[in-house]
Amino acid sequence: MQLVEQHLSSVITARVLSLVGHPALLMPATFLFSVAGNDASALTLQTVVVGSVFVGGSTIAYSWRQVREGRWSHVDASLPHERSQINLFLMALFFGAAALMVALDQPQPLVLSSALSGALVALGHLLRPWLKMSLHVSFAVFAASFLWPSMVGTLVILILAIAISWSRLALARHTWQEVIIALLAGAVTGTVFNLATGIGGACLSST
Repeated sequence: MQLVEQHLSSVITARVLSLVGHPALLMPATFLFSVAGNDASALTLQTVVVGSVFVGGSTIAYSWRQVREGRWSHVDASLPHERSQINLFLMALFFGAAALMVALDQPQPLVLSSALSGALVALGHLLRPWLKMSLHVSFAVFAASFLWPSMVGTLVILILAIAISWSRLALARHTWQEVIIALLAGAVTGTVFNLATGIGGACLSST
């Protein structure tokens, strides 16, 4: 009985972590926290809020609709055809948002964060014949780059990324190999973001 209760507790904890660490929630929240803490302009803040609500809301709405209409078995999109569909949807969403922001002359970090998000999803899509890279994990690590050079903020998100990695394993959504590759992919993407923008999300303070 005690083992059953422990297992149930672990599953509940893992589900909560997966929900908190969902890219549609964690990415915009981290970016918004970064720009708000660096005295970004009102226009930049408005762009981040509107863009975050649109991207996050569209992703959640699309996933729930697929489940409700019987096309998917779960919002996690774990099956191969589900994974392919969500990847294509996200790529169109991220690359489209990046193109729109370029046309509207938005700050480089905003454009780059969306473009790199699309690239991260594209990598997962290309790897799908061999493995199912965890977007939860890769985006969590990528999100940490938005808080750089704040060591505390970056470390908090990286610790959360490790916890999310455990949750994906505990829920049997991914293997160790898939989680490790996701960690590496998120780290590379975050490094590219910081190198290209100078000091991550903090560079928005001057826009």
